[in-house]
Amino acid sequence: MILFFGTRPGKPETVQLLHATCPYCQQKGSLTAVTNKNYFHLFWIKLFKISKTTIAECNHCKRGFYENEFTEEMNSELSK
Repeated sequence: MILFFGTRPGKPETVQLLHATCPYCQQKGSLTAVTNKNYFHLFWIKLFKISKTTIAECNHCKRGFYENEFTEEMNSELSK
């Protein structure tokens, strides 16, 4: 019997942070957050989530922020 298993990424989720301010250039409403999730699969069926990473980018100054660099304002916008 052959088992096909492994990991694969899910579809990225994009969220516009309209009420958050960029900590670098102080522009309000210019942040976009992208969340990527990796899943364990068996026979190409997603079984459970292994990891999740979220990265935010300012559309004005193009600076990127990792999850550990998020401000409280950015975290509260993402949790909505």
